[in-house]
Amino acid sequence: MRRTVQDPARLLPLAFLLAIGLGTLLLLLPAARAGPESPDPLVTALFTATSAICVTGLTVVDTTYWSDFGHVVIAALLHVGGFGIMTAATLLALLVSNRLGLRTRMLATTEGRSVGLANIRGVLLRVALIQLAVEAAVAVPIALRWWLSYGQPLPEAAWNGAFHGIAAFTNGGFSRYSDSMVAYVGDWWICVPLALGVIAGSLGFPVLIELGREWGRPRLWSVHTRITVVGSTLLLGAGIVVLLVFEWANPATLGPLGVIDKTLAAFFNGGPMPRSGGFSSIDFAALHSETISVVNALMFIGGGSASTAGGIKVTTFFLLAFVIWSQVRGEPDVVVARRRIADPVQREALSVALLGVALVAGGVLVVDTMVDGFRFEHIAFDVISAFATVGLSTGVTAAAPPGAQLVIAALMFIGRVGPVVLATGLALNTQRRHYRYPEERPFVG
Repeated sequence: MRRTVQDPARLLPLAFLLAIGLGTLLLLLPAARAGPESPDPLVTALFTATSAICVTGLTVVDTTYWSDFGHVVIAALLHVGGFGIMTAATLLALLVSNRLGLRTRMLATTEGRSVGLANIRGVLLRVALIQLAVEAAVAVPIALRWWLSYGQPLPEAAWNGAFHGIAAFTNGGFSRYSDSMVAYVGDWWICVPLALGVIAGSLGFPVLIELGREWGRPRLWSVHTRITVVGSTLLLGAGIVVLLVFEWANPATLGPLGVIDKTLAAFFNGGPMPRSGGFSSIDFAALHSETISVVNALMFIGGGSASTAGGIKVTTFFLLAFVIWSQVRGEPDVVVARRRIADPVQREALSVALLGVALVAGGVLVVDTMVDGFRFEHIAFDVISAFATVGLSTGVTAAAPPGAQLVIAALMFIGRVGPVVLATGLALNTQRRHYRYPEERPFVG
């Protein structure tokens, strides 16, 4: 136990498991329900707690199943889960970049000494302030909109604004409405703040800090920030264009909307939401197969490292793209923004991506054997959504039997903490040898 507590990479999964257990117990309380129990109350509570603490947004019951107390518990789990993953991922990244110094300081902190404690406190405080500031910036305009334009009483509008503000920045995707944001598909005052909150949360704490410090001076950005910002912009644009092109005339999605509303719906549903946001203002089960394929890819890639978004991460995907490009050109090194990418980092990116593919493939096969009446592409959609902690669904998750729901819950947990722990473990386990074996080149391709 002492070794686990002293090792941050082991402490993260344990902390998430404890939070899930506590959340499950709270959601099992009669006060958390607004009506009768579900047929499997334990699975319902466990799945919802896992989805909230892993900031996913997938649900197995309608939102009206939970009382106001239940929604408070869900909002608290979202807030804690988002804060926990950002701080843990940031501290682990610092640990990797400065192994000996920061590792010694973190172990000293765990043992109760004060060496380096101020630095860690500073990171935690800045993450908390950024999270609260963005959540408030999202909550205020949408709360005012619900109060002034939709006639909601001020306390109800304020609570709805706070809940959705938390869900937006944490990329949680939970909504207090049964149809998510479908009723507000053409409302710019609701959709735009939610989308911007999701984008902010998906960039990651290190990127947000660097953008705030070096705003307007992109030449001073680190390689990580450049890849995250440029890559996220490209993926956002690709999602919007694909949704407009493939769904423009689809009568079940964008077809009935006007040009302005189609543009907003494409921005909202094709931009930030497949990247881990999880809200929806259209029916994703009605998307064309071509659109589902692209959305699956966007979900699998996810957002930035040390962010509230899931997936294999933007840096992983684009680093692998640079590796392929350098190999095609016959370059001896992988160079990004006049910086050579270390070989261990390339192997870490490849390992994270391939293990992600293996987990998704295995999850799809297992869930497919347990679920009947759904198209294979819809099952794959929900499995990828779980692994990438997105929260979008085609209806498979809610209709699946309890066994399949537990598999999906496990994928949410692994997809949330797995990439962070795996990347950290690979980096920290890198060893230097004082000798090299003879080289040989097997046939490839």
